[in-house]
Amino acid sequence: MKLFADDNRIGLGGAPLAGLFSPVADAEAVATVQAAWDEGWRYFDTAPHYGLGLAEERLGAGLAGKPRSEYVLSSKVGRIIYEADTPAPDDEGFAVVTKRRRRWDFTRDGVLKSIEDSLRRLDVDRLDVVFVHDPDDHYDEAVATAFPTLIELRDQGVIGAIGSGMNQTAMLTRFVEQVDIDVIMLAGRYTLLDPDGLDDVLPACVANDVQVVAVGIFNSGLLSQPRPAADATFNYAPAPPALLEKANKLADICESHGVTLPAVALKFPLAHPAVAGIAVGCRTATEVHANAALARTEVPAAVWSDLKSANLLREDAPTPG
Repeated sequence: MKLFADDNRIGLGGAPLAGLFSPVADAEAVATVQAAWDEGWRYFDTAPHYGLGLAEERLGAGLAGKPRSEYVLSSKVGRIIYEADTPAPDDEGFAVVTKRRRRWDFTRDGVLKSIEDSLRRLDVDRLDVVFVHDPDDHYDEAVATAFPTLIELRDQGVIGAIGSGMNQTAMLTRFVEQVDIDVIMLAGRYTLLDPDGLDDVLPACVANDVQVVAVGIFNSGLLSQPRPAADATFNYAPAPPALLEKANKLADICESHGVTLPAVALKFPLAHPAVAGIAVGCRTATEVHANAALARTEVPAAVWSDLKSANLLREDAPTPG
């Protein structure tokens, strides 16, 4: 299935809607979804993991009343959300206090229950794409039960496409080469600062006709500002000095051509033939509109050639144009 329109290859990542690192109000989350819709974004991604189901509920509220045939919706399996006896703060980065908890479950019953629960929270009748989420320590279960269950549902027409979403390339490459999947969600591994996907998973996707949704394209913050702050994060940890220095050198070249580092970072993954599109996490309508403006920015061809000449970008990295 086609995940993105040819003229708008950007979609909304749903983790921030659930208060990733800091709280987000219900109304603000719904306004964020509406802003994405107003910008013409028609791909929306979420997961039970995000805020223990809260992101799915808020995304569903934001999409309520919108024609179901006009957007692509993805969620994930691998974690079951269940109720405990007492409320507690989430311990995995989301600013929520709830009775809900999560547990790993890649069994057939777990996959089916996860999808059923996601449909209820989203208040929709189907998911277009289902990813096996973060099976880093669960390879055997994913291959033995999770993927076969999703393949069966896809073959029955219950879901449109299946794949896996991870922060690493090695296991994704194995899935691409060994499992009949349609798409992967590649998090933080094909960016201006970390193009390692070029070494294994992206060539595998081209060879096996597997689409890629690139996410984490700003590496959790280091590439998200025209100039990286001294306390900027890289992959959710403090950025090492060497990467801060490299980000500033990238910004120097971008500025010399009248564009910003985030605009170039957003454009970069879209040039690879395996990448169908990108999803960016936004917590406010303002962030949506800012990212949409970046997507409309024209990046001069000289930016890419200068980055390569300065050894700031790999020579084998495809670039726009």
